[in-house]
Amino acid sequence: MNILTAEEMEATDQRTAEESGIPLERLMDGAGRAVAAFCLRQYSVALRVTVLCGRGNNGGDGFVAARVLAQAGALVRVILLGRMDEVKGEAGVALRRLQFDASAVIVDEVLDEAGLQACAPALIDAELLIDALVGTGFKPPLRGLAGSLREMVEGLDTPVVAVDLPSGWDADSIDQTAAGSFRADAVVTFTAPKMAHVFGHMTRNERTGGTFGAVVVAGIGSPDAAVVSTSGFTWTGSSKVLAEKARDVNSNKGKFGHVLVVGGSYGKAGAPAMASLACLRSGAGLVTAAVPKSIVDTVALITPELMMVPLAEGSKGAVSFKNLDGAKLDALVKKITVVAVGPGLSTEGDASAFARQVVEKTTVPVVIDADALNAFAGKTRLLQGRGRVMVLTPHPGEMARLTGLTVKEVEADRVGLARRFATEHKVTLVLKGWRTLVAHPDGSIAVNTSGNPAMAKGGSGDILTGIVAAMLAQFPNDVARAVETAVYLHGLAGDFAAQAMDEHTVLATDTVAHLSNAFRYRVTDEDGLVWICGLRG
Repeated sequence: MNILTAEEMEATDQRTAEESGIPLERLMDGAGRAVAAFCLRQYSVALRVTVLCGRGNNGGDGFVAARVLAQAGALVRVILLGRMDEVKGEAGVALRRLQFDASAVIVDEVLDEAGLQACAPALIDAELLIDALVGTGFKPPLRGLAGSLREMVEGLDTPVVAVDLPSGWDADSIDQTAAGSFRADAVVTFTAPKMAHVFGHMTRNERTGGTFGAVVVAGIGSPDAAVVSTSGFTWTGSSKVLAEKARDVNSNKGKFGHVLVVGGSYGKAGAPAMASLACLRSGAGLVTAAVPKSIVDTVALITPELMMVPLAEGSKGAVSFKNLDGAKLDALVKKITVVAVGPGLSTEGDASAFARQVVEKTTVPVVIDADALNAFAGKTRLLQGRGRVMVLTPHPGEMARLTGLTVKEVEADRVGLARRFATEHKVTLVLKGWRTLVAHPDGSIAVNTSGNPAMAKGGSGDILTGIVAAMLAQFPNDVARAVETAVYLHGLAGDFAAQAMDEHTVLATDTVAHLSNAFRYRVTDEDGLVWICGLRG
């Protein structure tokens, strides 16, 4: 699914009207109906609904939603910032139809602060508020009556469903928050997500104990060919279909790849164990962990299905360069589909040089994480993915060490930095953090919207490494979608874990325990809404 800018969204609507013959009035009707359907399902007990409308197209969507909700039996009131005779175009048509088809709906024209205060009872008595003041075309900040209305809504505990965007957000923003915008418990947008939908923390669902409320995308009639993006941004969740295909009934373990996890050191047996477990749980046919011989027995305890290879080690319990003598490396990677190197490796002794040699001398797809990434600090010229598959999974600290920047500098230009590094080195870069980015060698970037603060625990990165390696092993000819699927599944499993537990208590291995939920989950619900954020009930 493409992620659009505000300008691209406007162009999509125009192409839909001009090339497909679908009038803008019908698109507006579809948008309003989608909002109403979402509200009727997700807030089915809300009888009294107040719709906040502006005079533009976002308000038009709100007029349609108000009409459909009233016809469904809700007691609906509309607060319009402005005069009814000032509402023009498709929005004007929607308003007139509301007045004709749902005459019981009261429309309050608010022209000044006194008029706004007079509407306070309609806000206080409402069991659901719909924010349809301004949408994708708006440039902040909110001013005047809209700002005053925001403050009134802020003081209420009533759930708010935003139409397209919470009023006050810039659709093109990649910031996590938007000061001065309306709060929202849920957002219903249309056709495709905009930049703010995937980068912003728009919704909270604190009433049910969740960190994120719903952000959903409703199709309203625009054909796929009309949804054109030149920015190169897509959504990772779209790739999850890769993991939803039923396996051939005549399957065997050899069809799903053999992953070699290389890592571990004295005191760090957990990292390769967790990566290996996640790899097995994510569908790899075979997994072998190659770890220093002193921790072999500890790593093997994670699950009996895991095969082990002991590695020679130095005096500090780290892997030794002796493992590369003669044909030992060739023997290690023989019949291996994917190598994942780094979890728990350490930087002691020969470990860093060993990691660099493993990456350099193997030709199969490689996933580089943790201390294997640190081994390339100041030596990124050695990271070249031309002619092979190379996936890097750094957190901001590791990315800073790789590039010689500070963490603050990395965080200030996540998109630009990820894109430049991926294209220059011809690698797939998974830059972890708020909205993990999957940057591909061609410059395209997939933005991930799954995951939550419960995953801020040691071991989460090791789990991700295992899932990425497993997806690459199963789908070697679809690298981009394999990595995107892995990243999305990891966050989604974390969402299920946080839902089942308290976010403070979730461990990385709890995420593995919920991978089955993540694989079974479908991002598109029975009404055709695509859930960009939030778990549907």
